[in-house]
Amino acid sequence: MKGQGTSLLVITGFMGAGKTSAGKLVAERLGRDFIDMDLAIEAAEGMAVARIFETKGEPYFRTLESQWCERLSKGENLVVATGGGALVDPANRERFRDALVVCLDAEAEEIYNRLKEQGNRPLLMTPNPHQRIVELMDARRDAYTRVEWHLSTNAKTVEQVADEIVALLQPRKISVSAPESVCPIFVGAGLLSQVGRLMDLTTDDFSPRCAIITNPRVAALHSAPVVESLRSRGFEPALIVIPDSERNKTLHSVSAIYNQMVDAGLDRHSLVFALGGGVISDVAGFAAATFLRGLSFVQLPTTLLAMVDASIGGKVAVDHERGKNLIGAFKQPFAVIADTDALATLREEELHSGMAEVVKHGIIEDVELFKQLERDPASSPVPEKGRRSWIVRAMQVKIDIVARDPLERGERGKLNLGHTFGHAFELLSDYTLQHGEAVAIGLVCAARLALREGLCDRVSAGRIEAILAAMDLPTRIPASMSTDDILAAMATDKKRLGARLRFVLPLAIGKVEMFDAIPIESVRAVIDATRE
Repeated sequence: MKGQGTSLLVITGFMGAGKTSAGKLVAERLGRDFIDMDLAIEAAEGMAVARIFETKGEPYFRTLESQWCERLSKGENLVVATGGGALVDPANRERFRDALVVCLDAEAEEIYNRLKEQGNRPLLMTPNPHQRIVELMDARRDAYTRVEWHLSTNAKTVEQVADEIVALLQPRKISVSAPESVCPIFVGAGLLSQVGRLMDLTTDDFSPRCAIITNPRVAALHSAPVVESLRSRGFEPALIVIPDSERNKTLHSVSAIYNQMVDAGLDRHSLVFALGGGVISDVAGFAAATFLRGLSFVQLPTTLLAMVDASIGGKVAVDHERGKNLIGAFKQPFAVIADTDALATLREEELHSGMAEVVKHGIIEDVELFKQLERDPASSPVPEKGRRSWIVRAMQVKIDIVARDPLERGERGKLNLGHTFGHAFELLSDYTLQHGEAVAIGLVCAARLALREGLCDRVSAGRIEAILAAMDLPTRIPASMSTDDILAAMATDKKRLGARLRFVLPLAIGKVEMFDAIPIESVRAVIDATRE
């Protein structure tokens, strides 16, 4: 999502949705110029849109629209209201790829009531305009769904709609409620340069001395704006850099962090900032949870996986030679600040890895998120400054579950979908498999196990496997891993109950349950059938 620096805001949607009236008010509030594309075309042609349709035809008008989309896409400090059909053309949507595009939605009945007194809508000059509205909305539905941000205008005033549009330009703030705390989560572009300001918004009295824990690559890419923003607010940050990769998610790394925390003079009122992906999120969080019996820490996730999963919920841990995340604690972060611009710096495999967790959250509790990803899987790992609305949707799934079960005593276990298998694959690969890659294979195994046990239908299981394959994520167990070794690795999983393994299995897209009595023969059969 882009921030206040977004130079072009485009408002689209069906005729009568309120694009012009809301756009004018938004432009006024933001101090920007406003352009109504239809009015601009009328001024240039010297005739009304209805007259252009009548004398020159709809194809001529659509050509004019495309020319204006090209021209306006290069504009700055603008709010643009398009005609209802302008962004039906994929080429026009592509022209506005760097803009924040908002689609205003309204029900057909609402649109009809707004337009029935107007006689200047050429596409509604029919004996049955209401039916024509329904037909046009159906014809344009797929194109509109490809617009990232949607706001309903049903039963809302122009002022309310304008408020919601302006809010999209601000960092999104959502919260996780946990025992004795509420963790604010800020999501937006350019937030790493605002960390100090966001800390100033709190009433807590922190020590000036603080620590930023990160790895070499992330330090080179992202530490400078964080350090500068903290110093501008009176903090004295110490940069602690630890080696990258899951292999370094160990007590040895934590001990090295402790030494540098002591050298930096941190005290009980110091803040720790975890700047990086899932490994940094876990290691830095664990160090903060245990140093001086616990310091407040802030998650600054820079990977997709960390944004939608690792940074949320307060589970921090390190690995042990006998299993992943065996040594850990529950430690809610003081805040999460997710700068979506950081996604543009990720390697392709890191983006793909994060998408496995996004898919997982859709399977668990968000059918519409899953459908959204199915519609356009190829563009899901997007380098477009992380503008995708599915990031917030995926985060919200985990936020809602954590709020209901912060200490994983019940429902939160659903978030382990695919992980009982996946953690075993990671361990046996000596962590050469990315976490998301291992989870992707684990999701396929979980779906196949549910299908074998009669808990899930073949269509749902097939959809899960198909969407992961479409995202170029692995869906087969490496041939080098034997079934016996996989079962032995699963036996050390921290989610087991006594001698029983706990599996989270999909019953349908958007619904999962936990099972403790799955026959080992079924697990073995699924592993054998899912090998490369």
